[in-house]
Amino acid sequence: MRVYSFAKEAGKSIDAFGSQQLYMSRILTEVVSPQVGCMHLAVNGLVGWHQTPIPQLFLVVSGEGWVRAGEEAEISVSAGSAVYWDKGEWHETRTETGLTAIVIEAENMSLAMPMVQEILERRENNV
Repeated sequence: MRVYSFAKEAGKSIDAFGSQQLYMSRILTEVVSPQVGCMHLAVNGLVGWHQTPIPQLFLVVSGEGWVRAGEEAEISVSAGSAVYWDKGEWHETRTETGLTAIVIEAENMSLAMPMVQEILERRENNV
């Protein structure tokens, strides 16, 4: 058995794209996808506006905040929320109280989770 840490202290500070209070702990890194990391956003943290290089799944495990993509309005997220951004999609994440998320980046993902009803309704109503 081996025990590893993906705690904030095991990661590195990231300030790319104007990000603030962001620490990333890599969990799994492959030459070819997937890559898995743990993102720690501190109080008033921000992952600045940027494009995803490959599809990305953002799994909130604690805390709460907001995400947005493209021209869409911000959507609140909290523990148990999963956000998917497609390759090349512009997006941003922010929090006032802190947020921790597992981030999975992979070329091919088959999502098996149900989509949140609020999002489906917005798309149906073109909001």
